[in-house]
Amino acid sequence: MGLGGFILLIAGGAILTFATDWEMESVNLDLVGVIMMLVGIIGVAVYASVARRRRMVVPPTTTVVSDDDRHHHTP
Repeated sequence: MGLGGFILLIAGGAILTFATDWEMESVNLDLVGVIMMLVGIIGVAVYASVARRRRMVVPPTTTVVSDDDRHHHTP
C-alpha cells in the first residue's frame, strides 16, 4: 500500500468517526474509524521512514589534481 492508501485510511476513518451518525447493532463505527486513522498514521510514519532510508546520496566523482603534481619537474 502506498502513501495515498494510508492517507485514504486516515480520511475514511475521520469520516466514520466525526461525520457520520449511523448506528449498527454489532459494530461501533466510531471505534472502526479511530482504528483506521491509527493504522493510516502508523503507515505514513513507516512509509516515510523507509523512503528516507532508500534515498541514498552518492558523492560526485571528480578527479582531484593537486598543485604539487603539476609544478614538480624532474631533470
